[in-house]
Amino acid sequence: MTQVASFTNVVVTRSGKDILGPISFTLSEGERWVILGPNGAGKSTLLKLLATEMHPTAGEVTLLGQKLGRVDVFELRTRIGICASMKHEQIPSDESVKDVVLTSAYAVLGRWSEEYDLWDESRASALLATFGVRDLAERLYGTLSDGERKRVQIARALMIDPELLLLDEPTAGLDLGGREDLLSRFAEFADDVRSPVTVTVTHHIEEIPAGTTHALLLKDGKIAVSGPVNQVITSQHVSAVFGINIDVIAQNGRFFARAQ
Repeated sequence: MTQVASFTNVVVTRSGKDILGPISFTLSEGERWVILGPNGAGKSTLLKLLATEMHPTAGEVTLLGQKLGRVDVFELRTRIGICASMKHEQIPSDESVKDVVLTSAYAVLGRWSEEYDLWDESRASALLATFGVRDLAERLYGTLSDGERKRVQIARALMIDPELLLLDEPTAGLDLGGREDLLSRFAEFADDVRSPVTVTVTHHIEEIPAGTTHALLLKDGKIAVSGPVNQVITSQHVSAVFGINIDVIAQNGRFFARAQ
């Protein structure tokens, strides 16, 4: 199975303190990963490494066959789709929703003089439809609700047909109906064999989409446990990582938690 990403003894150090690592793991074609852990566990740092927004202090990160530190990251980023707060903050509020998605094809934010063909227009429209916001295509991005923005960001991340898709708390801030609707769309997306390897970062096991194949639990900057999702998201492992006795229930590909 082809490796999409691999971390070998990776460490990130800031102000003389290791905030992540050493960690080692691999992502392979066909996998759908979720990364969980309490605040300060290192989730954001790990995501930044996967997004090429950060380099390791020590160890080796290989993404899509290219080694960080020996590759033009701007070229590599055209192969990675990202839905995260670090991208949301860069999107112009006066950009139309359609253009927010379209400009991803050129890896830019804010439409200028670039030209798009009918294929680009059709793909952008189809992606907006997939995530339930096609009727917002002509709206300004800055007028959208948090939930609507999340859906547009995901469509934008997929516009480039990425080989790796990174989702940072994609359902955070949504009401119950919005969360469940989006998770059901993720489940359909995961069933498509053409879908890219996906890494979802979240704080809550209820937000793990059906179709997720693997999980990684972080604690204090280190991997507590990783592997097939049903072997990782258990009462024992989740309780140990979050420091509280938790009952985990698995049902129809979803997970639910309650304090004992």
